[in-house]
Amino acid sequence: MGAAILPDLGAEILIPVCAVIGIAFALVQWVLVSNIKLSPARDASGNSPGAGGGKNGCTDYLIEEEEGLNDHNVVIKCAEIQSAISEGATSFLFTEYQYVGVFMVAFAILIFLFLGSVEGFSTKSQACTYDPFKMCKPALATAAFSTVSFLLGGITSVVSGFLGMKIATFANARTTLEARKGVGKAFIVAFRSGAVMGFLLAANGLLVLFIAINLFKLYYGDDWSGLFEAITGYGLGGSSMALFGRVGGGIYTKAADVGADLVGKVERNIPEDDPRNPAVIADNVGDNVGDIAGMGSDLFGSYAESSCAALVVASISSFGINHELTAMLYPLLISSAGIIVCLITTLFATDIFEIKAVKEIEPSLKKQLIISTVLMTVAIAIVSWIALPSSFTIFNFGSQKVVKNWQLFLCVAVGLWAGLIIGFVTEYYTSNAYSPVQDVADSCRTGAATNVIFGLALGYKSVIIPIFAIAVSIFVSFSFAAMYGIAVAALGMLSTIATGLAIDAYGPISDNAGGIAEMAGMSHRIRERTDALDAAGNTTAAIGKGFAIGSAALVSLALFGAFVSRAAISTVDVLTPKVFIGLIVGAMLPYWFSAMTMKSVGSAALKMVEEVRRQFNTIPGLMEGTAKPDYATCVKISTDASIKEMIPPGALVMLTPLIVGIFFGVETLSGVLAGSLVSGVQIAISASNTGGAWDNAKKYIEVCI
Repeated sequence: MGAAILPDLGAEILIPVCAVIGIAFALVQWVLVSNIKLSPARDASGNSPGAGGGKNGCTDYLIEEEEGLNDHNVVIKCAEIQSAISEGATSFLFTEYQYVGVFMVAFAILIFLFLGSVEGFSTKSQACTYDPFKMCKPALATAAFSTVSFLLGGITSVVSGFLGMKIATFANARTTLEARKGVGKAFIVAFRSGAVMGFLLAANGLLVLFIAINLFKLYYGDDWSGLFEAITGYGLGGSSMALFGRVGGGIYTKAADVGADLVGKVERNIPEDDPRNPAVIADNVGDNVGDIAGMGSDLFGSYAESSCAALVVASISSFGINHELTAMLYPLLISSAGIIVCLITTLFATDIFEIKAVKEIEPSLKKQLIISTVLMTVAIAIVSWIALPSSFTIFNFGSQKVVKNWQLFLCVAVGLWAGLIIGFVTEYYTSNAYSPVQDVADSCRTGAATNVIFGLALGYKSVIIPIFAIAVSIFVSFSFAAMYGIAVAALGMLSTIATGLAIDAYGPISDNAGGIAEMAGMSHRIRERTDALDAAGNTTAAIGKGFAIGSAALVSLALFGAFVSRAAISTVDVLTPKVFIGLIVGAMLPYWFSAMTMKSVGSAALKMVEEVRRQFNTIPGLMEGTAKPDYATCVKISTDASIKEMIPPGALVMLTPLIVGIFFGVETLSGVLAGSLVSGVQIAISASNTGGAWDNAKKYIEVCI
């Protein structure tokens, strides 16, 4: 069947080198952002910025007369607000991680007990699952190493989210200050900061996984099926922490958002992010803990799961059986190539093409998606050519399917291009530059009821093309390479994760920048620039969610295939009562989960509204701006509510498979998993796009008025 062109040693050098390059690039971007000072600098002659010097007798700072404000006071005010947002976000995440840490340890113990009890906690070698003529490591060893990899994945996920939050809160005020020089300067700061998060997450995730594989290999030796089965805990740990990060952060941000807008904008008729609003700091904190830390953990979870799913299937295919290390590490090589491609793509946005007008923001972000996809297609072709034998076999439900290297290239490429299609469709349905959002805005002329109807209809309609894109990628990838094809298709969709996260993180950073501009009392022109960045950010946030949902669908299917293979289920017959019951119950679970999270947001928002009203009614001089609101109480309401309310939805997701599997068997569980997958994808896409469309419809109306 031939051998790979790239030697094993080459693969083992290339992967960590690419990861280190990604980390180094992230640090360079961070240094460039940190060059913007949050303290009023003075030149050698003692003049304040804006008083002369620099090119043509002017510094980079705008002169004071242009803004009508003292530059020194503006910078100090921005620094104070940034510090308050950063402290609030850090405090929340530390509190959240304490609770999540307890869960992580408890679930790790459960994993060890369940896996270890397979052979009665025996320490003797056992017959291999997929080859009974070979002896593999004992089940107790797999239980121990799976537990370690679960904890490793969970910690990496938590660190990814936390680093993202710290970077975003570091950059928000700097983006505001750069907006004084023009929209292009502010865009570059926001995008560079997003890139720091994207590259750190992609590179750290890859490096930790690679190191874990090599350390586990010291014990497992030639037992690759046992080795990569133990590695699957890495993906589970990442997804578990992402679940709690997403739910907790989401409840926090939406409760603060609803409370701030309902009382501030609707009842008191004050601008969004007005410093008189008691919930304004909580609102800006929420953008960071929900849309940055939550999304970072979320995409890391999908990335880790897709890598692990591909590695598990590969370990029982010819790659694992024949111990072909380079081909075995094909998923990691794809991710390594993705880091280099994203690095080149980022330079187009920050160094090659400069944004000079508001209308260029969205096209620039769209170019990022197109450039990264085109370059990544070439990179996938090269990696497939040098890392794979010309022909090999892939495990396919009990048999080995012969696959060519060009077929595997198509599997990854179809996932990559499906991601681009999902991104474009999401942009079309959530950007105020196109008719769907404009129609939603127009529907507001007759009241809130028609706005709700149009918004929901837009979300439901936006599901159609992404579902067909996912369906085509599933059909093509499964036809060529069975479940391994689906796993690498998901990896293809996430191969440009660094660029995807840069685009996604750019949104909340721009949103915070606008809030800081308003709270610092900067001119209307500055707020217009940050609003333009924010409007594009709402679209990019929806695009990021689209990538996360699409890749999660493919990853879930790949993991479902791994489950039915491991459970020795040859077919899932929907005519069997047990399976059909499981399908119905599984399809219901996303609605149950959504109901729990929405009610949690409603309860927290109710408390927030009451507190904001209380402060406006009882603090003399608050509306006049002569008294300061109590920001801390509102931050505490969101924190307490999200910590308390994130546990039940998380428990529902984590415990359902265990309970169903133990009491009703693997057939019913297979139905539950399939039903929840099919139902969850539809709800996720429609809800995400409806929210993004409503947000940008609001911005569209504000601009038109």
